[in-house]
Amino acid sequence: MQIRAVDIVKSFPGAARAALEGVSLTVGSGELVALLGPSGGGKTTLLRIIAGLDIPTSGKVFFGDEDASQKTVQERRVGFVFQSYALFKHLTIEENVAFGLEVRDRADRPPREEIRRRALELLDLVKLSGLAGRRPAQLSGGQRQRVALARALAVEPRVLLLDEPFGALDAKVRRELRSWLRELHAQTGHTTIFVTHDQDEALELADRVAVLNGARIEQIGTPDEIYDHPATAFVNSFIGEASALHAHLRDGLVYIGNHPVTLPAASRKASRAAGEGRLYVRPQDIVIGDEGPDALPAEIVSVRRSGPTRRAEIAIDAQTSSVEVDTPSSIVYRAGEKVPVRILRGAFFLDGDAASAST
Repeated sequence: MQIRAVDIVKSFPGAARAALEGVSLTVGSGELVALLGPSGGGKTTLLRIIAGLDIPTSGKVFFGDEDASQKTVQERRVGFVFQSYALFKHLTIEENVAFGLEVRDRADRPPREEIRRRALELLDLVKLSGLAGRRPAQLSGGQRQRVALARALAVEPRVLLLDEPFGALDAKVRRELRSWLRELHAQTGHTTIFVTHDQDEALELADRVAVLNGARIEQIGTPDEIYDHPATAFVNSFIGEASALHAHLRDGLVYIGNHPVTLPAASRKASRAAGEGRLYVRPQDIVIGDEGPDALPAEIVSVRRSGPTRRAEIAIDAQTSSVEVDTPSSIVYRAGEKVPVRILRGAFFLDGDAASAST
């Protein structure tokens, strides 16, 4: 089932600005798409509009070729999973999963034995067989989230929507459930949209990622496209680790101070031939101690251990802003030490310009 949100605008009474400003998104049949971004960016609002839980101020939502904008949640046949699980404490796990089928109109309600078979089948699918008679309080947080997902699947939804599904769980359980959800999606093939502020979660799980910020989608792409080729300064700073260095563009080259940085292909993509901006670099994109012709002068600010490597904080060309750099654990640098560095790749953004230069 393909999902299309077209020119969605959502304004709330009394709010200073719209929650969504002309957002359009297409999710292919069977695709798993993440809505990623900081709090207040519009992720959950967009998800609720797709579900039918909120009505847009303007714009439309299509399920396949059908305009679903005026249809209820039930008519859209969506499965919705909340961060808080929203399980009924007084019901058993089996009864929670079966609830959506039990409350259907009599004409649409399957026979009781069919409902029970479906509930037990789904508990087996989410690896909770044998726990049907327990109540939510007797399960761990990860298990309760699996029950919530099984309940959403019980109604045979056309699309599965998840709002921060692992947000209430600890880091270890989140990692385990991410792997499990990807396997489950491969088995069921549901068109799935999930909201998260966790970039690792989005990059690991999704076929494509839509990065939202300030009520708009800043970029949509595969995890590799989002990470390796950020379209805006916000995406570059939000995804992965990146440090920003003051730089300027002149004659098609990026400069830090009076030192050119070898990013010629990047520079040609900028919308103007010259201007001030920021060069974003990741820790793995800088090499310390390289005396090449395009080396830049730098000073070690601090060094600390980071797993199998050391992480150095350096100041390039006496800039007040510092940069994080990965260094081999076999080489010991000390604060105050002067070293040459080379920037292997980066992304340059002109101030006030969405166009980028990256390589």
